[in-house]
Order: sequence, then C-alpha cells, then structure tokens
Amino acid sequence: MFELLSPEPPGWGATLLVGLLHSIEIAVGATCLGLMIGTAGAFGKLYGGPVTRDLLAVYTTVVRAVPELVLILLLYYAGTDLINQVLTAMGYQRVDISGLAAGIFVLGVVQGAYSTEVIRGAILAIPQGQIEAARAYGMSPGLMLRRITVPAMLPFAIPGLANLWLIATKDTALLAVVGFFELTLATRQAAGVTKAYLIFYLAAGVLYLALSLFSNLIIGRVEAWSRRGMPSVKEAR
Repeated sequence: MFELLSPEPPGWGATLLVGLLHSIEIAVGATCLGLMIGTAGAFGKLYGGPVTRDLLAVYTTVVRAVPELVLILLLYYAGTDLINQVLTAMGYQRVDISGLAAGIFVLGVVQGAYSTEVIRGAILAIPQGQIEAARAYGMSPGLMLRRITVPAMLPFAIPGLANLWLIATKDTALLAVVGFFELTLATRQAAGVTKAYLIFYLAAGVLYLALSLFSNLIIGRVEAWSRRGMPSVKEAR
C-alpha cells in the first residue's frame, strides 16, 4: 500500500496530489466567480427593475432545478462550441479553451445561482433600522454598502457560503466526466492501472476529508471574526 501511494515512481502519490491541487484551483476560482455573480444577482433581485428581477429569477430557478452534471455537460460542450461559432462568424479563428478556465466558468455559474439566494437572504436579515439610520445620516449608497450592508450581512451569509465552498470542492469531481484532470480522474487512472481500487479510492476520500476539515477550521475563524461584537449563541439564550 505504501509503495502504491508513494510520491516516487512507481507510486501514484504525486499524481493524486496534483489532482488535488487542480481540484482546489477549480473550487477557489469557481467560488470567487460565484461570489461575484451572486453579489450582483442578489442586489439585482432586491433593487433592480422588473426585467432584471425576472431574468435573475429564471437564472436561479433553472440552475437550481437542473442537475449539476447536466449543467456541466451542457455548459462545457455547448458553451465552448457556441464561443467558437461566434468567433468564426466574426472572422476570428477557433480557440482551444483551457480545461481549467472552462471548469471554473461552469462551476462558477452553478455557484452563482446559489450564492445569489444566500446573499439575498443575508441582506434581508439585516435589521431595517440600521439601513434607515444610515439613510437618515445621509450616507451615499456606496458608503452604506461598505459601512453597513456588507458588515451586517456577513454573519448571516457566511454559513451558507461556507456550505457552497464545501459543495464546490466536491463538485470538482463531476468534471472528471468531461476529462478534466482533477483528484477523481487521477484516482480512477491510478486504480485502473494498478487494480488497487480500494486503496486509491480510500486515499481520495481521505484527501477530500482533509480538505473539508481544513476548510472548516478556516471558516470557523472567519465566522468568529464576522461576529465580533455580537452576542454569542449562549449569551443569546
């Protein structure tokens, strides 16, 4: 077992770690893209016009209703083909889109729909008295966003966003079906060559678990920082 998992050939340990690194890169990129989409989507749903709200409602409903694997296949293949068709129609040459960029975009679109609802709910959870007080003091929308809305919504948004991050780390495994080299595909290759399926899939499970535990540690610290000055759950009781 130790020989198979060794980072030195003929072991496959280095291959698994490279796959894990690619999974983390996709998860980080998709989460950042999802946060940008989600923030814009949440403010659009709350403060946008009727057309904007309707379009965002369609986006969030469709993405949350269709299975993620179907969305990945649709966006990965149809999306890249559509981009090349547009480039060809405009007189440009077809391009080879990076698997990493495509994976981040696909999962980012999925994450964006869920982030929209998480952030929208967090904004609605802010006591309206704080917003009214900021307006009474003459704060501009930008200043109110920076000083009141974002700090006040963070304690409500972080638990939901933390769950989305953990989901993103696992959703990277779905990209194995489109041939992107991440931890699941690396594990499948190693297990297929050596026939040691139990060892390698257990090793992959341990790596995913370690990533989740480390993420929970960081998330706990961020959540504690966002709740500074607020009463703890025990004090609230």
